[in-house]
Amino acid sequence: MDPAKNVNLNIKHCTGCGLCLYVCPDSVFEISSEKKVKIVGEKCISCGHCVAVCPEHVIAISSLPELLYFKSFTEKTTWISYGEGDLAGLVQLLRSRRSCRNFLSKPVPKDLLEDLVKIGTTAPSGTNSQEWIFSILPARGDVVKFGDKIAYFYKRLNKKAKNPFLRLYAKLFLKDNLGRYYRRYYQTIASGLKEWDEERKDRLFHGATAAVLVGSTCNASCPAEDAMLATQNILIAAHLMGLGTCLIGFAVEAMKQDKTLKEFLSIQDDHSIYAVIAIGYPAEKYVKVTGRKSVTPHYPFL
Repeated sequence: MDPAKNVNLNIKHCTGCGLCLYVCPDSVFEISSEKKVKIVGEKCISCGHCVAVCPEHVIAISSLPELLYFKSFTEKTTWISYGEGDLAGLVQLLRSRRSCRNFLSKPVPKDLLEDLVKIGTTAPSGTNSQEWIFSILPARGDVVKFGDKIAYFYKRLNKKAKNPFLRLYAKLFLKDNLGRYYRRYYQTIASGLKEWDEERKDRLFHGATAAVLVGSTCNASCPAEDAMLATQNILIAAHLMGLGTCLIGFAVEAMKQDKTLKEFLSIQDDHSIYAVIAIGYPAEKYVKVTGRKSVTPHYPFL
């Protein structure tokens, strides 16, 4: 983006401290002979570092509103300094968030869902592209309609996987993708589809009353990474809102393979979905956090 069109300077109050030069990743600024900041760069990624660092509030970015205007809580805009904040509380929150597979029938207010999307946009993104896309299914009926479409996809896939000749063809020419699916998922999917058809038991979205799909446009430099970072923000924030969440990988895979699912949700063909989040009020409660598998970091140069 052209800095001349995006960056607004109130140089009357500029002290020439140079902090904006120090943090700018695109070398947008210089200090003039009058000891005032001026724009010299040819591009700006709108990261907002200059705005955040300026002690005199000289700089504004026209493409970045200062407030996100949340509906369910009041935003705080002061910066938490490095080393400040409740680290133990943060880790407790991260460990307390669990995948929820039992939801109440209580609907989630749209204000909460829209606030979750805004919270998702506070995540970092490659070259600060912020090319996320979010689709909200705000009601249980919407989730069910989407679930029906996904069920139809897996019915067709299971029919193919059940055919030994197609599995042999896939083994010879398609790296055994159909065979791997058959051995790992066929029976589980078949059982889930039967329960969905005969009892309307929801083994996919677990009875969630809403869902948020997180993706990115083709213009993003790191589309999958950007989407998953935004997704993590949503998962953690939802817990603090009193909501349960669960990532639905089967829905993501179905959307990768069946373009009609994106058409059904009016998602553009050049937009990709990387996460489908089931959201609702949880019908489960825990009393403690649990352990994690131990990890041994790799030090390549030691």
